[in-house]
Amino acid sequence: MITDTHTHLYSEQFDEDRDVMIARAKEVGVSRFFIPAIDSSYTDRMFELEKNYPNDVYLMMGLHPTSVKENYQEELAHVKQWIDQREFCAIGEIGIDLYWDKTFLKQQQEAFRTQIQWAKEKKLPIVIHCREAFDEIFEVLELEKGDDLRGIFHCFTGTLEQAQKAISFNMKLGIGGVVTFKNGKIDKFLNEIDLEHIVLETDSPYLAPTPFRGKRNESSYIELVVGKLVDIYGKTFEEISQITTENSKAVFGI
Repeated sequence: MITDTHTHLYSEQFDEDRDVMIARAKEVGVSRFFIPAIDSSYTDRMFELEKNYPNDVYLMMGLHPTSVKENYQEELAHVKQWIDQREFCAIGEIGIDLYWDKTFLKQQQEAFRTQIQWAKEKKLPIVIHCREAFDEIFEVLELEKGDDLRGIFHCFTGTLEQAQKAISFNMKLGIGGVVTFKNGKIDKFLNEIDLEHIVLETDSPYLAPTPFRGKRNESSYIELVVGKLVDIYGKTFEEISQITTENSKAVFGI
């Protein structure tokens, strides 16, 4: 059993072949798909996905940092409305992204912290999106750290020191296609991180692993990520799959 802890299966990029694509993932052993939210424009698509795959997908709710714009308060209200109304597996993906635009940094910080507090109230994990914002993310986590904070540092691409710091905040590291990149860097030190701190993800349709880099990613490609971790940790494919799935259960409680 393999768990993809981060996959945007509702993406428009899958509209032509979603069923076939999910079937391919199941063929390679993926049986649990965790679905991050972006903003209100995708909520209906997420619920439609859940309706069609009730036994396979687990939905998160949250406001993605790149969707924090002038109307972010409205978007946060949308998140709050839904988490008060029904169950989700996590608050995510949330965080700070300074790659595209630094205009709304203050608002991103506020939205991130607010959603962490909601996660604590609901006793839910958080799934963090961090791009060129490690210091800013850690600053917020330092304010909010505690036994009631847990989650995943999605698409971890930092240094060994940053990995250890993320783990100190009770975060697992989400490892996906980047670990297969020649210049991905994390493969150089990952063996110094105990496997109990690792979960698998694809972030499909983004960040496809080698040899599909630059093409559309999909959940079946997670087997290439597992294959790379087999090399790094010297464990079998089955061991990597089982341990990382157990780690995902520790985070999500399901």
